[in-house]
Amino acid sequence: MADRTINYDPAYNTVDRDNFEALVEVDRYADRSDAFDQIISATEEHFWDPQDPRYVDFKKDPFDLTESTIMPLEFCIELQTAVADKLDEGQQIRLANQSTRFILSSILHGEQGALSLSAALTSVLRDPGAQEYAANQAREEARHVTGFSNYISSRWGSPLASGPTLRNLLTEIVQPGVVYKKLVGMQMLIEGLAMGAFGMLQKDTNDPVLKNVVRFTMADEAFHHKFGKIWADKTIPSLTPEEHESVEDWAAECFQVLLFNLVNSEQKQDIYREFNLDWKWVREAVLEAFSDEDRRSNMTNNTNIFRVLIKTLHNAGIITERTRHVYGQWVDMAELADEHDEIPGMDVAREATETLKEINSGRIKRGAQYRVN
Repeated sequence: MADRTINYDPAYNTVDRDNFEALVEVDRYADRSDAFDQIISATEEHFWDPQDPRYVDFKKDPFDLTESTIMPLEFCIELQTAVADKLDEGQQIRLANQSTRFILSSILHGEQGALSLSAALTSVLRDPGAQEYAANQAREEARHVTGFSNYISSRWGSPLASGPTLRNLLTEIVQPGVVYKKLVGMQMLIEGLAMGAFGMLQKDTNDPVLKNVVRFTMADEAFHHKFGKIWADKTIPSLTPEEHESVEDWAAECFQVLLFNLVNSEQKQDIYREFNLDWKWVREAVLEAFSDEDRRSNMTNNTNIFRVLIKTLHNAGIITERTRHVYGQWVDMAELADEHDEIPGMDVAREATETLKEINSGRIKRGAQYRVN
């Protein structure tokens, strides 16, 4: 598209990232939208510090990865196939935990992408309110990077490398380019996937430390999703047919790439080598054990990450009859349309926010113990 912004509301107006002079125009400072004020003012309510054990104590509740799995064994798809027959009990536990390590590492890389994008948006958003929101999100994404880094370090020492599918999508979103891809790609696609993943992790993990990291992260992410939703509400209804097709087709393409490649066997080759498993054989074993019908069945769960993603795009008005079939082969779109608009995990986010308010009410601010003589 020649129009790199595809925007119809001044709240999302942008300037060239190298044009700082546009940000110091006198009239700009008073030209502020109130669309983001409520989100900005709520920032302190869900503040948390991953370096402070009052929020998350990474040394508490040690976890023996040789004896127990962080997620239930059934969450490791490979162990539901012929792969399990090649591994003893100890190896199965290790493969399950390594698979969880891969998922959490992918989340960490996604949080870094969100941090980099949010920081970049502060240089191009013209509206002072939108700019302040982006700065707030950058701060919150930074603590997610710290939180998941701390957790992965406490359990494994270091994260695993990003799979090429996620890395390529994040690179396309973060690097300078079409602005709508940044908003749809990060605030809807990636954040939609994240909320689904967080809901699953928080509900089913056997590790109380991970549960805390995830629930506090969800308290932040619930607001991040709103930034993209506001753009969609203000922009999608006004798009020309050509513009809508561009947004809709790109979203559908990204969905299919993520659905078939995000956590497939090719992405996890490094893990399999440790167990002398050929990734192509693992892929065939998974394909033999799980059909498209199994995939559809999994998507009836309202916390399934791809169902959450479809719901996010549907609620934003991005999916029309043109691409409905792309998603309709996996979920019942009529049933999805009848569901309430709230994305799964919002109840957890609200509960976590109340917990954070209690912690913060009794928190002594850092530096308060030091006095200037």
